[in-house]
Amino acid sequence: MKIKDGFELLTVCDENIIISHGTQNINFSKVITLNESAALVWKAMEGKTFTAQDAAKVLTDEYEVDEATALADSENLIKTWVEAGIVEA
Repeated sequence: MKIKDGFELLTVCDENIIISHGTQNINFSKVITLNESAALVWKAMEGKTFTAQDAAKVLTDEYEVDEATALADSENLIKTWVEAGIVEA
């Protein structure tokens, strides 16, 4: 997996929001917001190729969560990002 070019995480009024650069990425009908843990994973994966296991490691390093839960959460998060079109396989 890799975050697609043209997407960036910004914090606006304490909200983590994914914005897009370039007209091919713009969809004004959908705003993508991330909670704290998803934003942490996003920041750790920017500019890198990553797997769900890599994302799970970020979560287990930061939070008191077991590996199985972190992996399940990471898989769901990445699936959501792929469906939103902000991450490519």
